[in-house]
Amino acid sequence: MKKVKLLIAAIMIAIISAAALLAACLSKSEARLTAARVIAGKGMMKLVESSMEERPKVALTFDDGPSRKYTPELLDGLKEKGIHATFFLMGKNIEGNEELVKRIQEEGHLIGNHTYNHVQLNKISAALAKEEIEKTSNEIYKITGEYPTYLRPPFGAWRKDLELSVTMFPVMWDVDTLDWESKNVTSVLHIVENNVEDGSIILMHDGYKTSVEAALKVVDMLTEEGYDFVTVDKLMVP
Repeated sequence: MKKVKLLIAAIMIAIISAAALLAACLSKSEARLTAARVIAGKGMMKLVESSMEERPKVALTFDDGPSRKYTPELLDGLKEKGIHATFFLMGKNIEGNEELVKRIQEEGHLIGNHTYNHVQLNKISAALAKEEIEKTSNEIYKITGEYPTYLRPPFGAWRKDLELSVTMFPVMWDVDTLDWESKNVTSVLHIVENNVEDGSIILMHDGYKTSVEAALKVVDMLTEEGYDFVTVDKLMVP
């Protein structure tokens, strides 16, 4: 009987030891699993942080429109690519193109003022310059219900004495594609590629077929390089 009791005791000790060993192994496995989860979590956080990093921004701007012939083609391409641009309109080109101006607004683009007759503002009187600007703003307001806030002075010629009487912000550029002069898609792409940087404002025109083609290729090129396209108000702090 004594031998039986000793055998039972030995078996119980063995069972308890096995249970303790199993528990220890499970604890180690759970610890490894927890560590793996932490590492994976950190990796995911890094991915999220990386995806939230600020991407470089660029604004694509078009002067002299709207063009009844080429602006619709440009708008089609921008809509397909999900890109918003800024259109500086000439007052004299608005008449007869009211629906086109409305479409520019409805599709999320920013509308700016480019004077009525494309005049060089520092070559005329302040009174006439003000009239050129206000006349265009009024035409835009009649169609969109909004007065434009931004002005692209033709030839980049702005005059300081207008700042008190014209409550608009002049918008210049740092990448001049010279698309109106070259009418060459390759040349436009080359200029943009060599001069663009974060915060660039690209000057183009929507009155030429080559400009439309080049603009859409610029969108593809810079999107592939990691740029986001925004309207100029997103780059400027009034």
